[in-house]
Amino acid sequence: MPLETLMISLYTAATPNGHKVSIALEELALPYEMRILDLGKKEQKEAGFLAVNPNGRIPAIVDHEAGDFVVFESGAILIYLAEKTGKLMPADAKGRSQVLQWLMFQMGGVGPMMGQANVFFRYFPEKIQPAIDRYQGEVRRLFGVLNGHLARNEFLAGEYSIADIANWAWVNVHAWAGVAIDDLPHLSRWLEEIRTRPAVARGLERPASTMTPGADSAENRRATEDFVANARKMLQTGRLSIGKGE
Repeated sequence: MPLETLMISLYTAATPNGHKVSIALEELALPYEMRILDLGKKEQKEAGFLAVNPNGRIPAIVDHEAGDFVVFESGAILIYLAEKTGKLMPADAKGRSQVLQWLMFQMGGVGPMMGQANVFFRYFPEKIQPAIDRYQGEVRRLFGVLNGHLARNEFLAGEYSIADIANWAWVNVHAWAGVAIDDLPHLSRWLEEIRTRPAVARGLERPASTMTPGADSAENRRATEDFVANARKMLQTGRLSIGKGE
């Protein structure tokens, strides 16, 4: 992309938190470039990236239009992009608060609990059933909260917003955590409705993830096995954040 048109550099990987930001950038039609980090090779812990995000987690952005301003933490990035563009979040205090409440619901609840469910259900070499039951059960409880709210609302906070993007990116990989949603019709309706948005489809491919596998091909199975093997390696070396899954 020519430097004169480059607005944002996105440091990312194929995780729900990474996809939150790529989906938002696609929805907002902001020009950006991807800098994909190989988490299995611990590129997120190298000095070059730590200069961007000292916490060594993806995603992070550099806004070149704003003098190379750096933003890390996915929720903070979503708020920054919404406020930068005046889109995907209301300007009035009550509307903004509703969006932020559901965004915090994801940041403090859905993401951490699904991250732990992923670890104990998918990545741990041993099956510790009480831990699996604990975190899958909490994910189900949180999904029930979403389902109940969506029974009365098309989206989480009035119009489609960064709150929907943040929660959707995690709910979309519910099967990876071993949690079914067949009996949650309102959550399922919302999940499918957002999935049909062209910007969401584009954002999910930047980069593509094995957490939402398509055809059951040998290539896809190998990619999934490699992803799980890398996650287990990161877990054993203390490089995988159990609460966040990145």
